[in-house]
Amino acid sequence: MKEQEKIERFDNLYDTYHDIGLPVDLIDAEAEFTIHNLARIHLDLPFKSPVYRANYFSFVFVKNGRGRYSTDDHVFDTSPGTIYFTNPGHYKSFEWLQLDEVYLVTFSESFLKENVHPDVFQEFSFLLAETVPPRTLQPEVYTEFERLYLQILKEHEASSPYKHRLIGSLFVVLLLKVKEYFWEDYNPIYEGNRSSQLVKAFKSLLEKHYRDLADGKTNTLFQAQDYARSLNLHPNYLSNVIKSKTGRAVSAWITDKTIGEAKSLLRNSSIPVKEIAFRLGFSESAHFSNYFKKHTSLTPNAFRRESSQG
Repeated sequence: MKEQEKIERFDNLYDTYHDIGLPVDLIDAEAEFTIHNLARIHLDLPFKSPVYRANYFSFVFVKNGRGRYSTDDHVFDTSPGTIYFTNPGHYKSFEWLQLDEVYLVTFSESFLKENVHPDVFQEFSFLLAETVPPRTLQPEVYTEFERLYLQILKEHEASSPYKHRLIGSLFVVLLLKVKEYFWEDYNPIYEGNRSSQLVKAFKSLLEKHYRDLADGKTNTLFQAQDYARSLNLHPNYLSNVIKSKTGRAVSAWITDKTIGEAKSLLRNSSIPVKEIAFRLGFSESAHFSNYFKKHTSLTPNAFRRESSQG
């Protein structure tokens, strides 16, 4: 895997295609939902993209085309009848060898929550799947999806005042069809709990941040939004992934790590409680003492005394 800082991160399709040298005339730079026939954009084939990170969701419907794409360390081939899905935060690339009729749909998390449902991930938990292999469908099944995405395209190109609501409603049907044919029994808590790239990245950042706190390199205690920013993700998306894959909220991971570091410093050093509080990002020792007691039933000084007696 290439080093993260060398890989571009894009918030929308316009930025992605603009940076990698593809035509953007048909793409709205501000849109949180797009749908295109890629044959109208990829005019010169074959085409191979660089590796990048996309901070948006995408579906690709391959009626007639051939190529391959990668997500993190996985590489998949695409052929006629293939449908595949990717979500934010992953290292991605794609290659097209043939493009006769292939539709790309991209959308943001805010589009889903505003136009599909505020709790969309509860109904469609597969949207948080870490790596979803493509599916190649029989023609009669693929046709069911084709009708839906072409109707979505029609509404997207129209000027109805209900445009986004109509697309949202059609998208619910599309997601239900995906759930019916692909992931009826999918439960993300069993999918790659320990191998999840995002969980790994979050845990790595968590460890590094607390090492920096303990070493005095920083005195700011990170919250969920800080970890999300470091991973180039929306805070809600990171929270949903961590909760679905580990069964625990980001805040719980942060609390456990803070208490664990505090216990280690209290048990293994003679550093004053006030200094420990400062090292762990608390501006006041009283706040730290209340926080520690809330989660351990002991004050820091009481914990230190018990530990020394043990």
